[in-house]
Amino acid sequence: MAKVGHPARVRTANGLLARYSDTFGEMQLRKYTERAIRAARAEAELNLRSKSAFLSTMSHELRTPLNAIIGFSDIIRQPGAATPAQASEYADHIANAGRRLLNVVSDVLDMSRLESGSLTLDMLPLYIGDVLEVAVENAGPLFEAKHQSVDLRLDAGLLDISGDPKRLRQLFANLLSNASKFTGEKGRILVMAKAVKGGGVTIAIADTGVGMTHEQIVLALKPFAQVQGHLSRTQEGAGLGLPLAMGIAKLHGGSLYLDSQPGAGTTAVVTLPRAQAASVSPSIGKVA
Repeated sequence: MAKVGHPARVRTANGLLARYSDTFGEMQLRKYTERAIRAARAEAELNLRSKSAFLSTMSHELRTPLNAIIGFSDIIRQPGAATPAQASEYADHIANAGRRLLNVVSDVLDMSRLESGSLTLDMLPLYIGDVLEVAVENAGPLFEAKHQSVDLRLDAGLLDISGDPKRLRQLFANLLSNASKFTGEKGRILVMAKAVKGGGVTIAIADTGVGMTHEQIVLALKPFAQVQGHLSRTQEGAGLGLPLAMGIAKLHGGSLYLDSQPGAGTTAVVTLPRAQAASVSPSIGKVA
């Protein structure tokens, strides 16, 4: 027959176990709470640093063309300060600076519309080959300036898809600009479009540029963040090209994926469905 312990001792043991359980539970709760607070603080600090870096970059991107516009305008305004040929050259500089400023402001406004879900699409049946041909042609001066070669390959089996021609041109213009920007002199860019099962299309833009690590890819796809810090930047731009491209792809019901390795170039892969598959605002800042 089993022996029954002394009732007082049993009550004492149960009391100690209950107090231990309560204490252990409080310790675990405090531990998880502290972890959550530290994680939230780290995320807030990262967002603050990213936005501070973005504001610094934006200040540079806005002030540079504005200074050019004001400077060359002041020269032209002074009687006899410039010959007709010089005045024409200065006017070209003013126009180029104005276009650069407009592009920066437009990107910021589009990013704001994407994040708020207010960016709408004008969906039409279109042939993606026509969109890519226009995007490559418009990016021609970028490639010519660095003597880069561009090869456009279109699959014979491509079908019409549903999309916004203007926004898709913007998407591919951003990807082509990045490909040229981060590829050296006499580098190569390959643009391919291939039909996929179900009537959709996959577009790949590959370059022979500097490439990125996985961490840099994650950073590059986040709005208000840049792979290059504002103190070590070698390329102009507000750093919104990739986030905008990803947002536009998602708004079409598609996706954007980056495959890259340092020193081995980057391939941007865009997949678009045949018919519109999403009518809600995209989730910005996540790797596709």
